[in-house]
Amino acid sequence: MTESLSLVRTGHVARVTLNRPQLRNAFNEEVIAELASTFDTLGRDPSLRAIVLAAEGKAFCAGADLNWMKSMAGYSWDENKADAGKLAEMLWAIYNCPVPVIARVQGDVYAGGVGLVSVCDIVVAVESAGFCLSEAKLGLLPATISPYVIRALGEQASRRYFVTAERFSAAEAHRLGLVHELADSVEALDAKVDALAGAIAANGPAAVRACKKLVQDVAHQPITPALRDDTARRIADIRASDEGRAGVQSFLNKSPLPWI
Repeated sequence: MTESLSLVRTGHVARVTLNRPQLRNAFNEEVIAELASTFDTLGRDPSLRAIVLAAEGKAFCAGADLNWMKSMAGYSWDENKADAGKLAEMLWAIYNCPVPVIARVQGDVYAGGVGLVSVCDIVVAVESAGFCLSEAKLGLLPATISPYVIRALGEQASRRYFVTAERFSAAEAHRLGLVHELADSVEALDAKVDALAGAIAANGPAAVRACKKLVQDVAHQPITPALRDDTARRIADIRASDEGRAGVQSFLNKSPLPWI
């Protein structure tokens, strides 16, 4: 990959690592482009079962790179819009990636970094990590990341932390649902992440991708006749698929699952 990002593939699991520890893994234009391109490529790999998004150093991601922010200080409205659009597309590339993404949060998460965590499907964090939506401190707002943060953190908590820009703990992030699992050490963090990736990889590959899309498509939708019909069609599709038929037959015959 590059100096800013590394990619390691082990079996059916890929690990994407932010590698700018001296800059607290902050974003700049190059990092945003690399993340978007990497997740777009990984999402088109049918053999991939899970992706771990990790970071080197003490911080997971501190948001925007200060040097990048300096370069944007004199931008026009149109330039600011185009720049923000690139961040929006990167976040969408991760959120919309058909492969489940696990965030391995080993340190502090600030501003756009909270957005990066929010687009992941599963979040595991060390107990010492802190979170902060710090944009308002600078006279800004977390607009581009807001669709994902509000979904992950919840509307009421977002009302508070968007306007106060307070730091909150990993324990609080866990209580609010942004973080799924807490770990008391980096070793425990890695063990939990590996266990989750292994659990995903043991399931039907097509079923896992369909499950991820199901949640995104059904969440917050009114339970209308059209939605009920759509969910019935989805289960019929997968029951009739080669993977679905093989899985049911393996279960009934108590034989090994073909994808393991």
